[in-house]
Amino acid sequence: MDWKSLSTVFTSVFIAELGDKTQLATMLFASDKDTSKLTVFIGASLALVLTSAIGVAAGSVVSQYVSEKTLQYVAGIGFIAIGIWTLVKA
Repeated sequence: MDWKSLSTVFTSVFIAELGDKTQLATMLFASDKDTSKLTVFIGASLALVLTSAIGVAAGSVVSQYVSEKTLQYVAGIGFIAIGIWTLVKA
């Protein structure tokens, strides 16, 4: 196992997930006194695992047709565009 890649992916996803709509929705569900906190945790965890699996599968397929460097540029431009859009909408 490549521990450097593991820690990079973990840190990136962890920071990206903090305070996003998914976490806010999870907090909303957990705030319901009639809902099991374990159920909310398991549901949110499974959703994140599934979306991550889809991301890995999609990345594997796309990387067969597009170079890693091109993907890095596209991802970087995408993140910058989302940041600008967020600032404009604020």
